[in-house]
Amino acid sequence: MFKNPKTIPIVLSVIIVILAGTLVALLLFMKNQPLQTRGVPNLIEIAAMEPDSSVWGINFPNQYTTFLQTETNNARTPYGGSDPVQKLDVDPRLRTLFAGMAFSKDYKEDRGHRWSLTDVRETGRVNEKTPGTCYSCKSANTPMLWAEMGAAEFARTPFSELGKQIDQPIGCANCHEAGTMRLIVTNPALEAALQAQGKDWRTFTRQEMRTVVCANCHVEYYFAGEGKLLVFPWAKGTSIEKIEEFYNEIDFSDWTHAESGAKMIKMQHPEYELYSAGSTHFNAGVACADCHMPYTRDGAVKFSNHNVHSPLFNPAASCGTCHTDVDYVVGRVTAIQNQVWVTMSASEDALVEAIAAIKAAAETPGADPQLIEEARALHRSAQLRWDFIAAENSMGFHNPEEALRILAAATDLARQAQLKAVLAVGSTQSASR
Repeated sequence: MFKNPKTIPIVLSVIIVILAGTLVALLLFMKNQPLQTRGVPNLIEIAAMEPDSSVWGINFPNQYTTFLQTETNNARTPYGGSDPVQKLDVDPRLRTLFAGMAFSKDYKEDRGHRWSLTDVRETGRVNEKTPGTCYSCKSANTPMLWAEMGAAEFARTPFSELGKQIDQPIGCANCHEAGTMRLIVTNPALEAALQAQGKDWRTFTRQEMRTVVCANCHVEYYFAGEGKLLVFPWAKGTSIEKIEEFYNEIDFSDWTHAESGAKMIKMQHPEYELYSAGSTHFNAGVACADCHMPYTRDGAVKFSNHNVHSPLFNPAASCGTCHTDVDYVVGRVTAIQNQVWVTMSASEDALVEAIAAIKAAAETPGADPQLIEEARALHRSAQLRWDFIAAENSMGFHNPEEALRILAAATDLARQAQLKAVLAVGSTQSASR
């Protein structure tokens, strides 16, 4: 076969290298595939958008077992966690900041995913006027209901009426496609927001989807029109300035502040927007799930831990994959969050003082109405920035530089509002001389 016997070792070596390379490539490929594509048969077929996560758990017991732990993982971190404390008692300034709207009556810390349905039904913010839209991110029933009813009908259905069709908390169907288990966009509002930016999530990599899938819920949103349709205010961009520009253009407000009279906006947990705004970890390709759902092993099986919680509860698993000195990392996180909290607290103080000044100006006969309106506009601008960070669940760690930048702007705008109100009163004194 070989005319020159000396070539035999060379040829064999080449063949061995090719086979070894092929084997390594195959193993790496298989390692990065979902479990069901590795040749492990599913025990049952899961129906499309199946809302009951226990059904999915038959095929994926490790993921489901750890997911169940979100029912008992209630614990406090220095600035958050999942213990349902009343934030209004922890920080009484919030009652002033949200005067005139439901968050001044009840503002509890959210619990784990298994509590989502219970918590939304028990909050003091729900009343007879609450739309079905409020179920959007609270139940694994919603993907199927959106498919059957359409997003518009889902939203306009009263909360109490729609609730009769909902019996499951957040679960597998909110993030995964049955059969393939791939991560998918299930919220029509996220689909529309991405399309408005010219993006198709179906072209995203799996690693990208391990962040984007969280944007089904962990975002800023508003209820549009009489039908209360869920919309993400991303049409102009996802930065706080672009979101504010969008809201101002459509003249949107959630409520009129009971003390300042300003038309206000309540921000809602914009984790995705803050994290994706050029943060160090986002730019490095780190996904939300890498830290909040780190990979773990059960024997030879590698899977993503679905006990979603703060990485501070298990920094070795969450941070240790990339950082060798976990103690240093935890110390660094603490230092960052302390700095953001001090800065955020200063913004709160400035806002409370601005509100008092505007209220006093509005009650002063002869105060300049133009200056009062300017002060109200500044109050709105300042508070939506403060709330963008206050409502975001990382005390700024998801993007420290951006968080501090936004809070600095919030404090500046609040002081400007206070000054405008003082000048409005001063104009009456000047006129009386």
